[in-house]
Amino acid sequence: MKQWMYPIFIVIGASCYGILSTIIKLAIQDGYTAAEAVTSQYYVGFCLSLLIFTVIHRKLPKFGGGWTLVLAGLFTAFTGTVYGQAVSYMPASLAVVMLFQFTWIGMLFDCVANRRLPKRIEVISLVFLFGGTILAAGVIDADISAIPWQGWAWGMAAAISFASFIMVNQKQVAGMDTITRLLFMSFFAAIAITFFQSPEIMWNGSFGNGLWVYGLILGLFGIVLPIFLFSIGVPRVGTGTASILSAMELPVAVTASVILLHETLTSLQVIGILIILGGMVLPSIVQRRLKSRKSLPSR
Repeated sequence: MKQWMYPIFIVIGASCYGILSTIIKLAIQDGYTAAEAVTSQYYVGFCLSLLIFTVIHRKLPKFGGGWTLVLAGLFTAFTGTVYGQAVSYMPASLAVVMLFQFTWIGMLFDCVANRRLPKRIEVISLVFLFGGTILAAGVIDADISAIPWQGWAWGMAAAISFASFIMVNQKQVAGMDTITRLLFMSFFAAIAITFFQSPEIMWNGSFGNGLWVYGLILGLFGIVLPIFLFSIGVPRVGTGTASILSAMELPVAVTASVILLHETLTSLQVIGILIILGGMVLPSIVQRRLKSRKSLPSR
């Protein structure tokens, strides 16, 4: 597989995460709670993963990797849970900004793990991403004085958890293919979500009464596709670069809310989205220029 495809996998995986908040809002408009929608996401996501594994491998799965897959599944479930808590204490737009702190947290994790200082271009890119996030989320005029400390704490916990998910995905498991990895990660995530959300959807009639439709969409775009793509891409590009590329989640979230929820898109939000896209591609442009300079024959 060509090297340029791995960053694209990260961007597509992050884009899948971007539509989740809009789908959950649609489920709420249809009479379900956020907890019910999230629970259906993880349960259906595991069922889809099991179906894919069965069709492709047609044999019993063999577990490997120890705590790597367990932690990856737990961080997946924990991120969704604590982010939902953050939204309950603060506006969704501000909760998104808190979640997007994972960009610099992921960079910090990568620097500590590899015992290095952040590159200048990485710092510049993070500045672009943070500034663009503020504009794209539309929080410039938001009143933050009445937000309790719990909202900030839950929001930061979501950012740390998502950065940890990206970090854990960097570690490959010897002898395990991506489909098997997806199966076990979705399994541990479904087990964890049972203790935090609403497992009663499986016996109170909600799931069979239409919730399964939202669960199918959320499971595909919130579990199967992103975990599969991140499992392939993150080990190749590294945690730092993956954190920057994952910023694609916000532009997609804003675009999805405009298309499906008919929310208003301001000029400042458009500018913010363009800044985020610029911050994402900036490291790649600089790296290509450096490579092209090195390849030039010396005089």
